[in-house]
Amino acid sequence: MSIFTRFKDIVNSNINSLLDKAEDPEKMLRLMIGEMEDTVIDLKTTTAARMAEAIRVEKKMEEAKATVERWQQRAELAIEKGKDDMAREALIEKKHASEAYDRIRANLDGLRKAIEESKEEISTLDDKIKAAKDKLQTLQREQARAQERRDSSVNLNARFEEMENRINRMNAYTNLSAEKGEKSAEEKFSEMEKNEEIEMEIERIKKEKGIEK
Repeated sequence: MSIFTRFKDIVNSNINSLLDKAEDPEKMLRLMIGEMEDTVIDLKTTTAARMAEAIRVEKKMEEAKATVERWQQRAELAIEKGKDDMAREALIEKKHASEAYDRIRANLDGLRKAIEESKEEISTLDDKIKAAKDKLQTLQREQARAQERRDSSVNLNARFEEMENRINRMNAYTNLSAEKGEKSAEEKFSEMEKNEEIEMEIERIKKEKGIEK
């Protein structure tokens, strides 16, 4: 696939639409970012080569322009010397040199246009990469928060389960104590309170009857 085709596919793609259809949005984003970064590298390599070629062509164009000017000067010199035939030959050479100059200039203009387009494409891709990376960070934060909520839910369930187990153990202990004939705390305090009331009643009666302790 050519760089131009890859660039068009990426630019025309809708990140949000692709993510909605993806089974693993984070993986999809990473793949897209990697593809865009590779395309940027290829574009920069191509652009650098075109810039180097433009420098070479620009130098060649300057040489062609100097050739045109030189044949023009020779034609003028020949006319001054009364050498019209030589002047005609010089002008013919000048025409050929001018045509070569025009071709070189057109080539240079094409290179310069391609370089500017590549720079714009690189800038567009850089913006796309930044947007995709921002989207990836947002997605990762959302996933982290979702994981925290799941972990919190798991911890809460574990705490409830532990509390339930403790209650069950306490109930089992109470039941086991009852089966063994052991008195519960409530029963012990109730019995103690009853004994206290009886002792107080005995003391009251003795006091009324004048019976010494």
